[in-house]
This record gives sequence, C-alpha cells and structure tokens, in this order.
Amino acid sequence: TFMANSSDLEIAISKAESIRMKMQNMPSFKRYQALMYISDSLNEQIEYFAEILSKESGKPMIYSKGEIMRSVETFKIAAEESKRISGEVLQLDWTPAGENKQGLVKYFPIGLVAGISPFNFPMNLAVHKIAPALAAGCPIILKPSTNTPLSTLALARIIDQTEFPKGAVSILPMDRKTGNQLVTDDRFKLLSFTGSPQVGWMMKAMSGKKKVVLELGGSDPFVVFADADLEKAAKGAAMGRFLNCGQSCIAAKRFIVESSVAAKFPEHFKI
Repeated sequence: TFMANSSDLEIAISKAESIRMKMQNMPSFKRYQALMYISDSLNEQIEYFAEILSKESGKPMIYSKGEIMRSVETFKIAAEESKRISGEVLQLDWTPAGENKQGLVKYFPIGLVAGISPFNFPMNLAVHKIAPALAAGCPIILKPSTNTPLSTLALARIIDQTEFPKGAVSILPMDRKTGNQLVTDDRFKLLSFTGSPQVGWMMKAMSGKKKVVLELGGSDPFVVFADADLEKAAKGAAMGRFLNCGQSCIAAKRFIVESSVAAKFPEHFKI
C-alpha cells in the first residue's frame, strides 16, 4: 500500500488552501452537477467497487454492494442539499433600538476539512465525510484506514473527472504519526473522526481551536418487550450483534428483555 509522507501531506494541504476560495465561490448548481456525476458513476460501477471493497475488507459481496449503494445515495443527498445552503432573515425589533431593522444571516464554508475514517465501512464512512464537505464548498483531505484504502482511492478517480478544482479532495493513506498533523495543524478548520472513544477524545484534546466532529459509537441497547414477536426479535438481535463480525459502531451491545419473556427469548437463538 502506498503511504503518504509528511511532504505528500504538505503538498495536499497547500493545494487545498490554494483553491479554497475557488471552492467557496463555486456556484451551487455546479456543485450539484459534480456530486450527481459522482453518484451516477458509482451507481454504474457498483460491481467494480463492491469487488474492491470485498477484497480489501473481506465482506461478502451482498454487503459490499449495499455499502456502495449507501455511497451512491449519500452523494445524491449531498447534491440535493448543496442547493439548500441558504440563510435567514431575523426581525430585530425586540427592542426600541431595533425597530424597522432586520438581520441577515449568511453561511460560509468553514475551510479545509480533515477526515479520518476507519476500516469497518471503508467507503460509507469516508463518503459521509467527503460528500458533505464538497456540498458545503470545503476542500477535504481524508486519511482512510491503511488496512482498507483501495475503494476510496478508486473513488478519487471519479472525483478527479468532475469540475471540482484539483486539490478539492485528497485521499492519503498515512501512518498515525504523519496523520496526526490532520489533528494538530491549524490550517484545518474542522476535524471529522470516526473510530474508538479513546482515540477520538484524545484527538479532540489535541485539536486546538478547530471544530471537531466525533462519531464514536455508543452502548447500543437492544430492547425486547413482552408483546414482541420473539422469533423476529431474535433474528434482529443476532443480525445487530454479529453483522460485519460485530465490527460496527452501531452493533447491539446490551440486550434488555422484559422479565416475563426473559426465559423464552434465548430459546429462539437455538439452531
């Protein structure tokens, strides 16, 4: 696997900074067209991308295809939302001094985004960082997991065919030491990280003044009430716990069963 070094990262940062205003001033219809092109291209190449995803992550093809479809939908949703980044008008006549006055609220791209995505859903979780950044007019540098970088590197070829300026997206597999610059460098204005709580909270502490978006999973209870279809609930519980070998931030981690059916529920897991 190609591993970007600090010089490669500096080139990506400099290029992203040089086109930041171009991204900010890109009309929403052009952002929409470019994002839809990515969505449509992925949709046309589902088998190709699913095969890459399966080979790099070990997922069955049926789940890999589902993940690519999620990516198709995410780019489509981002395209639609790129046309809806507007503002609002506030009436300021709450006090005598504000009589006959209005306030205009406008939103602007935050700037260079750093994205760090994990191994378990290599495309889906990376795309959930890339697509919104592009929709908002922000360049992004993404560090995929070094175990599963191939699908996002293939995605970069599609992005390169759009009207987004060169440098709008850089996919750089890096070791942790090099990638830590995504956390500490003040040129990044937002950090989006998906991974473990231990690493995520440590990154937040090291991130300085940049905004930080953490997706760290949770305790994820699976609750079964007495009036539930126990056979159906058992199937859902097994899927929720063991899908993707349990390597999912939303995997069911606690099972809470109403006492009146607590003895019956485990029977439905027997084969």
